[in-house]
Amino acid sequence: YSPFFQHALNSGVRRYHVAPVLCQRAKVAMSHFEPNEYINYEKLEKNINIVRKRLDRPLTLSEKIVYGHLDDPAKQEIERGKTYLRLRPDRVAMQDATAQMAMLQFISSGLPKVAVPSTIHCDHLIEAQAGGEKDLQRAKDINQEVYNFLSTAGAKYGVGFWKPGSGIIHQIILENYSYPGVMLIGTDSHTPNGGGLGGICIGVGGADAVDVMAGIPWELKCPKVIGVKLTGKLSGWTSPKDVILKVAGILTVKGGTGAIIEYHGPGVDSISCTGMATICNMGAEIGATTSIFPYNERMKKYLGKTGRADIAALADEFKQHLVPDSGCHYDQVIEINLSELKPHINGPFTPDLAHPVSDIGAVAEKEGWPVDIRVGLIGSCTNSSYEDMGRSAAVAKQALAHGLKCKSKFTITPGSEQIRATIERDGYAKILREVGGLVLANACGPCIGQWDRKDIKKGEKNTIVTSYNRNFTGRNDANPETHAFVTSPEIVTALSIAGTLKFNPETDYLTGADGKKFKLEAPDADELPKLEFDPGQDTYQYPPKDGSGQHVDVSPTSQRLQLLEPFDKWDGKDLEDMLILIKVKGKCTTDHISAAGPWLKFRGHLDNISNNLLIGAINIENGKANSVRNALTQEFGPVPDTARYYKKMGIKWAVVGDENYGEGSSREHAALEPRHLGGRVIITKSFARIHETNLKKQGLLPLTFADPADYNKIHPVDKLSIVGLKDFAPGKPLKCIIKHPNGSQETIMLNHTFNESQIEWFQAGSALNRMKELQQKSS
Repeated sequence: YSPFFQHALNSGVRRYHVAPVLCQRAKVAMSHFEPNEYINYEKLEKNINIVRKRLDRPLTLSEKIVYGHLDDPAKQEIERGKTYLRLRPDRVAMQDATAQMAMLQFISSGLPKVAVPSTIHCDHLIEAQAGGEKDLQRAKDINQEVYNFLSTAGAKYGVGFWKPGSGIIHQIILENYSYPGVMLIGTDSHTPNGGGLGGICIGVGGADAVDVMAGIPWELKCPKVIGVKLTGKLSGWTSPKDVILKVAGILTVKGGTGAIIEYHGPGVDSISCTGMATICNMGAEIGATTSIFPYNERMKKYLGKTGRADIAALADEFKQHLVPDSGCHYDQVIEINLSELKPHINGPFTPDLAHPVSDIGAVAEKEGWPVDIRVGLIGSCTNSSYEDMGRSAAVAKQALAHGLKCKSKFTITPGSEQIRATIERDGYAKILREVGGLVLANACGPCIGQWDRKDIKKGEKNTIVTSYNRNFTGRNDANPETHAFVTSPEIVTALSIAGTLKFNPETDYLTGADGKKFKLEAPDADELPKLEFDPGQDTYQYPPKDGSGQHVDVSPTSQRLQLLEPFDKWDGKDLEDMLILIKVKGKCTTDHISAAGPWLKFRGHLDNISNNLLIGAINIENGKANSVRNALTQEFGPVPDTARYYKKMGIKWAVVGDENYGEGSSREHAALEPRHLGGRVIITKSFARIHETNLKKQGLLPLTFADPADYNKIHPVDKLSIVGLKDFAPGKPLKCIIKHPNGSQETIMLNHTFNESQIEWFQAGSALNRMKELQQKSS
């Protein structure tokens, strides 16, 4: 820049006049793949200034970016935790398992092209079996029909397509699409990974993605903001993963619901950009809307290394909008001293059961958990960066130097083709193989249950340790007796070498091949490669400028894909005498409602995938999974079969659930399936955010007990009526009449979080039906 501009930049007073000029002159593209879509910090700045003037108070970083994307910043009602915001996200990302339903819904909207930059990422349908190349080829063969549909649909509607083998959606986003101040929505619950680059990246269901792709303002309840102040400095065996493992232990799986987790404080600068992404990624496990870090030098360094120095330069100009204001207010503050933080390991069966690594062996023995580790698995969207692989290789190298290999089986999942190619070039992959590791495809793999596991029988009690994010019952291998623990990749590597949970690498010794004892030194590795990243194979398909002539093929006889039929509209009457399909006992995640693993192949076929409805949920009546009483025949049978029977008989039904119902994955199939099979109402003590929205989008009523103790008043054999639907209004509870088999009745009140436009979704039968109604009116 000229001396005049440089002087003006350094002068806070004149900066507002200069920055837009610079931005206009620079015209920095949002990504290499969309050279004509530009970052618009001017609009962000303008909106922030309007809101700041209205609220007259310092703003958190989360507020700046969220309010900076308001559709109408001058008139939008803003109250944290109360009002619904209408937002204009910058872009959309979809993984292949959720993209199928998202694109099917977009096709049925009748629109010719997406309104914002959007991408599809093929990462969920590749099963880990024999190793990277073989597994990838097998997936291409098995899923050819689905990949062809996504590729042609992307080409027709203007969506970029990342082919199978390109890597995990969140790693690709970090490498190419996330940037400071972006608002990105993704059809995967771990989309918040992008917060590691200072963006507001939020996981949603496919119907939400359709809204944004259709150019409709996207609704989000105004989030609260939880501040996590980091002091001190990371060192030794302690890693970024330990920050979120600790936070999960403090906040639990629902403590972040309705809030953005905003990290700040002097400790932030000791964490690499990819480390920040790890922390944001696993924020999904505490129910947070998303998580974010302020723009800093570590992000600038990462942007430069991934070929985006121009974005970093522009972010520098607008930095005041990419960090929190001093004196801003957080709804809750947690403080963590990184210098005192110890390595953690969380589990089993829930990601918020936190233990220091030094304690886990004793705790496992006391609880009767298997201490021998059968498999150690590193990688996943949470921990597959260059730094993660380097730290793991640093541990493995020490073992090899003493003649040791892993006692446990050991797998490595690179996060992207770029990471795979770079760790091959730099020797990390070789070291990890030599210590006994199997390098899997650049995909989700065992983290989401895509694992053809052969070393144990189903029902066999065993322990695995992973660097993943979730460890719900049966998630990784469909075995309910697998005790899965999540920790950092370097701890997984150390524990896999030792083969037992009783090993603490900070204090314990291993015995080398020569019989001499040695202690592993804390790993040290570069956060970024010294050379440039090796991009590996080109796996991106650009959408053509005009895709109108592209044909998208969905065979009527396909078992994998099925065009959607609109759901029926509300008939204007109360929902009377509904049967209870199941009263769920305890934890019920989206994995319990719509299992993944082998079911992923049906994600584009609503009727077929509905055969997994609630098969993992525990029925309070008999303590069993996938066994419910048919109220008409009195026989016990599978949940989906019972639901289909009620649907055939024209009988509406409800589900009764416990706390934080629908936590976990963003999969909207957990909402589409109950609607498709005749469900009308889901009544719980509380909901996870994404699932509650997904249910509303599909025309169901997610309701919560005004008094949580009323959960005990409903029995699986009762009938339920929801009355007063003609007067259904925001903030007004609905009345539920419980009819017991002996003829007695009880009335309870149920709360809801519907706003006016969401009530219109219910009345139209779904959000998509309502979108079509509005299109017809406008035309």
